[in-house]
Amino acid sequence: MFFIMGFSGLVTSLCALWPGSFTDMLASQMQHAAWNGLTIQDTIFPLFLFIAGVAFPFSLAKQRARGFGRKRILDRIFRRGLILALLGMVYNGLFELNFSSLRIASVLGRIGLAWMFAALLCVYCSVRTRIAVAGIILIGYSLLLGLVVAPDAPVGADPLSVEGCLAGWIDRQYLPGHILYGAFDPEGILSTLPAVVSALFGMFTGEFLLDGRRGLSGSWKAFYMAVAALAITTAGLCWNLIMPVNKNLWSSSFTCVVSGYSLGMTALFYYLIDVCGYKRWTFVFRVIGLNSITIYMAQRIIPLRYASDFFVGGLASKCSETVGAVIYDIGYIVLCWLFLYFLYRKNTFLKV
Repeated sequence: MFFIMGFSGLVTSLCALWPGSFTDMLASQMQHAAWNGLTIQDTIFPLFLFIAGVAFPFSLAKQRARGFGRKRILDRIFRRGLILALLGMVYNGLFELNFSSLRIASVLGRIGLAWMFAALLCVYCSVRTRIAVAGIILIGYSLLLGLVVAPDAPVGADPLSVEGCLAGWIDRQYLPGHILYGAFDPEGILSTLPAVVSALFGMFTGEFLLDGRRGLSGSWKAFYMAVAALAITTAGLCWNLIMPVNKNLWSSSFTCVVSGYSLGMTALFYYLIDVCGYKRWTFVFRVIGLNSITIYMAQRIIPLRYASDFFVGGLASKCSETVGAVIYDIGYIVLCWLFLYFLYRKNTFLKV
């Protein structure tokens, strides 16, 4: 959320101060890959979904400890998934009431639906069954994309291209409203399947952290997660030789690489914060993380950019264009953080 709140823009602005091969490369990492490939920016979305998955076993255990029955738990799962999908449509302009051009698919919708289906599997299925389901989805999705060309694709089209991919054809046929790229939507129907696996990877991690039966210390848990992260990432990189890493398609190789990355990040920060007890530095990020949906929606609804320009625009105008851009970006991040800090102090959190 810190990246989404403006850190990506700040890094790009800072790189512009010192142009060169390294800073150009770093700035390019703050943008999504055009099609195949992977950048730092591409990891943010699946990491958010992964962490939502990590949290679910803790939430589920708490609900069961409070005596919630399966029906009540399922009601909460469905409600959360559908509310996130609705908030995604609000973000896309639902209240403009122009339904013919409204984009139904969204980032929040992808998180809500993928998390919801993974949570249902978590409630109804054993770990072994869920592992089998995850494997079937990844292999099946990879074969489907690699072997089946869109029926309306030009002759000779690559099944993994924008024009030839089956995921785009399904969106054009069955996804109502506006499709983001005209022929293809990166949060479309078919690519929701591997996104469910991303959430499942997170839930496996949450269950592992919650499980005290093996008597593992925190250090050993962090070690095993790091080893698993390396194995999953390696599997994804090997898969990339056959099925390219592609966030737009949420390809199976992409799912493995970013899930391995997410697990590795979880292992690192679990070790630093929970095992070693280095917690003070996390306060800045905790303020953001406790209201992640709030700041995501607020940036769309509230003119925070205008407010930050009000405070720092004068200073920025006295500087060069590149330095002014840095000042604007810092001002925006600080204002967003102060807004969230105000909510934090008032103990006000938007939960779905």
